[in-house]
Amino acid sequence: MTKDRAPTRIQKKNRAAILEAALEVFSTHGFRGATVDQIATEAGLSKPNLLYYFPSKEAIFNELMAQLLGTWLDPLRSLDPDGDPLEEILAYVQRKLQMSRDFPRESRLYANEIVQGAPRLLGTIATDLNALVEEKSALLQRWMQAGKINSAHPKHLLFSIWSLTQHYADFDVQVRALMADEDPFDAAPEYLDTLYRRMLTPSDN
Repeated sequence: MTKDRAPTRIQKKNRAAILEAALEVFSTHGFRGATVDQIATEAGLSKPNLLYYFPSKEAIFNELMAQLLGTWLDPLRSLDPDGDPLEEILAYVQRKLQMSRDFPRESRLYANEIVQGAPRLLGTIATDLNALVEEKSALLQRWMQAGKINSAHPKHLLFSIWSLTQHYADFDVQVRALMADEDPFDAAPEYLDTLYRRMLTPSDN
C-alpha cells in the first residue's frame, strides 16, 4: 500500500478486515497451514485486493504479531515497583487470565509460533522479551529479598503464571469438554488468587 498519503476510511477498514481474518486463519491453521487465499476469503476480499495492502503472508503475520506482543506484554510491563508486591502479582495473574478469556485466538496464535520453534519471533524473544523478563525478575527478586513475598525462582514464577493462565485459551476445547456444566472462567479467578496468595504470602503475615 502506498505510504505517501494518509489511508482513507475504506483502506483502514479493509486493512482491519484483513488482520481480523488473518487472526482467525492463523490461529486455526498455524502459519504453515494458512494461505493468502484463505485470508482473502475470510476477509471478503479478492486476493489481488489483499495483496495491495500486504505483499505476502509473512507481512500479514508480522503485523499481527507486532500488535499482539504489544498487547500481550502490557500486563507484565505494568507491574509497579512502588505497589504492594503481593497485590501487584495477584493483579498480574488476573489480567493474564482475563486476556486468555478475551483474546483466545491471539494466545493460540502465539503458542503455535512458539511450538514451531518461533522462526519469526526468536529475535524479539531474545531481545525485547528477554530484557523485560530480566527487568521484572530483578524486581521480584528485590521483593523477595526484602521479605515482602516468599522466595521463589522469579523466572519460574513468571513461567507458571503464563502456563496456568494461558492454558484456558490454548487448551480451550479440552477445558470446556471437561467442564461441560460450567464456565471454566467462573471459578478460575478465585482459584488462581488462592493458589498464588498462599504460595507468596510470607509465613509471618
